[in-house]
Amino acid sequence: MKGLILSGGKGTRLYPITYTSAKQLVPVANKPVLFRVIEAVRDAGVDDIGIVVGDTAPEIKEAVGNGRRWGVRITYIQQEAPLGLAHAVKVSRPFLGDERFVVFLGDNVIQGGISELVRQFQASDWNAQIVLTRVEHPEQYGVAELDDGRIIRLVEKPRQPKSNLALVGIYMFDSTIWEAVNAITPSWRGELEITDAIQYLVDHGRTVYPYIHEGWWIDTGAPGDMLDANRLVLDELEHYVAGYVDRDSQLIGKVTVETGAEIINSVIRGPVIIGEESRIVNSYIGPFTSIYHHVLIECSEIEHSIVLEHSRILHIDRRIEDSLIGRNVEITRSPLKPRAYKMMLGDNSRVGLITNSG
Repeated sequence: MKGLILSGGKGTRLYPITYTSAKQLVPVANKPVLFRVIEAVRDAGVDDIGIVVGDTAPEIKEAVGNGRRWGVRITYIQQEAPLGLAHAVKVSRPFLGDERFVVFLGDNVIQGGISELVRQFQASDWNAQIVLTRVEHPEQYGVAELDDGRIIRLVEKPRQPKSNLALVGIYMFDSTIWEAVNAITPSWRGELEITDAIQYLVDHGRTVYPYIHEGWWIDTGAPGDMLDANRLVLDELEHYVAGYVDRDSQLIGKVTVETGAEIINSVIRGPVIIGEESRIVNSYIGPFTSIYHHVLIECSEIEHSIVLEHSRILHIDRRIEDSLIGRNVEITRSPLKPRAYKMMLGDNSRVGLITNSG
């Protein structure tokens, strides 16, 4: 069985962070989401993986390489334009051949991985398996309608959903999918929709098994979703301290301090992860915060946030919350008035926060 990871999207909902970085490489709990997907596919026993790439191909190739670090083989498949998930599958035919395969969106995080799902599919005679989960806003997703446990209809982003069961972005197919992706036509969005391809299988009597996932699942395509995924993953990590923590600091709850990191006269209240070679000095780091590598936070407070590498937060007298801060960002105190509290900053930004003594 082979794996196919789709990583061709531009991540426009994460601008400005993704102006300079592939959205699949933004870290959750200090590990890029794409790396988590590769690990989930590998842990399911699939070691031959194709990654569909688009405009951000050079960055993804540089970060992932040949897959050796995970014990897998990586093949890159270029998609000339974002023409839909079914199109991404279609252009991967030379890599996949007629083998069964699993498709996993490269910006999704799912609780529990996919090992059991892959085992189920391998042991079955199903033509396809799709993973569904209940969501609050099904109109934002591909939606499945079931009748007595069978799929009867799939609709991409319906205006009036008849179900709250959304397609999670994890699919398994056998070779019957090739007939489907070759038969469908572009939707009103100009894309070959994976929902249309699966609907074709249903309409032509193929066996499509719906698996309803009861744990959490996050599509990390928007800042709030990224922070939610960070919170959920941090709470499940096995935490450890490999860096230096001085005697005047307190680590409370689930806190990871990675190799080379230093905590000086600070309070860290978990779940939190502090990345390699980062320094936290005279500061407070609150719950559900990920500080990536080579970050300096001094005389400041931050919680429920993600700070990417080589950024500096210095002498901020108000707590920063609910923020996604990019690479090489510098936030310092400005002498002007009044104050600012919340931000989403792209790479190489520089911000002076306004303070108000009143």
